[in-house]
Amino acid sequence: MKRKFSLIAHLLLLLVITTPAFAELVIVVNPQNPATKMFAAQAAQFFLGGSVLFTPVEQAESSPIRAEFYKKVLEKEPAQVQAIWSRIVFTGKGKPPKEYKTSAEVKKAISENVNAIGYIEKSAVDDSVKVITTVP
Repeated sequence: MKRKFSLIAHLLLLLVITTPAFAELVIVVNPQNPATKMFAAQAAQFFLGGSVLFTPVEQAESSPIRAEFYKKVLEKEPAQVQAIWSRIVFTGKGKPPKEYKTSAEVKKAISENVNAIGYIEKSAVDDSVKVITTVP
């Protein structure tokens, strides 16, 4: 019994050590964009094709930050988001957000388009973007 408990304790410790700690996420826009604050649920509509007021830009499909954003902001699994965009594309009502490999690329894309909206790690924020939502 003692050995079983020890094994479980070690496995839990290993899980805690190997699970990546996600940095705080922020939703950002171009500094020239008039938006100053936005609820996460409002931002989600742009990433799910519900509004074209902003042009969403995505992190890479395989990035941990994208998975965290989907979970915390969109409240959906990646397959659900993909299904939504497949439907939108199939009906000709839009195209999915352009993907970028890094937060630096996301910031560059946002700095070049006043209507762009994206998400990055809070630690990556600089004067090329404006934070409108912090996602804990």
